Order: sequence, then structure tokens, then C-alpha cells
Amino acid sequence: MSSHSNILIHLVFSTKYRKRLLNEEWMEELFSYIGGIIKEHKAVLLKAGGVEDHVHLLIRFHPQFAIASTIRLLKANSSRWINEANKMKVRFSWQSGYGAFTVSQSNIDKVHQYIGNQREHHRHISFRDEYFELLKRHRIAFDEEFVFETEHSG
Repeated sequence: MSSHSNILIHLVFSTKYRKRLLNEEWMEELFSYIGGIIKEHKAVLLKAGGVEDHVHLLIRFHPQFAIASTIRLLKANSSRWINEANKMKVRFSWQSGYGAFTVSQSNIDKVHQYIGNQREHHRHISFRDEYFELLKRHRIAFDEEFVFETEHSG
């Protein structure tokens, strides 16, 4: 029997310390770059969206590669691209973690629309609240104190 898969993941991650560093002027270029990066792992970017402090990606993952491995590849290479292309004056990096939520084929249109509507969505809800809502909706246990990295003055 041949193998078949449809591994759909709604991936969410933010800039380090959730700083508002992503610029709408070059965000589509970033998403195109990410789409190219993940092809190395036979993955396909189906939809991308975001605002200044985080991104949402709908990705079809290939079963040959671990999801964490593909995410590590896309985060490392996209942050390198942002820095080498001098997209900002400060050194850029993503937060260390991410949210990876499974999506059924029957819900793909809903998730696609949700990701595409991020600008409007975040006029009414903060990323923090949105992310906690996603964790609760997917029944993922968490401690609010440890979800996000915090910047310490010292």
C-alpha cells in the first residue's frame, strides 16, 4: 500500500519579547521567503498572515520531516533573512517557542480566512489574549506565567 498524508498545521509564533518589529511593507516578501524555505522539507505554505508582533502560518507538512525540524528551519532562516536584508535597524529574532495546532481538512477554509484577517482581528484582541484562546480551544495545558519570554532589565 502506498502512503498518503495531509498534515495541516496552524503555526503561530511571535517576535522576541513580542516587540512590534514586523513591517507591513515587507511582510509579504517575508512570507514568500518562508514558503521557499520550507520547500526544503517538502512542506507547503498554504496561507500566511500576521501583524507587527507575530505571524500565523497554515502549512501542509511532509511526514518525512519532524514538524519541529521544519519550524526550526523556517524560523532560523527567516530571521537571518530579515537581518541580512537590513529590514530593520535592530537585530531581529523570533521568540524561542511556538504554537502548532492541528487543522482538519474540513476546517481549512475557516483557518485560511482567520489567518488572512489578522489586521482586522487584532483591532479587537491582543496577541496575548488570542494566543491563550488558541491554547484553550485546543485543550493545551499551560501556565500563563511561562508562556511568553519576558525581557529583564538588568
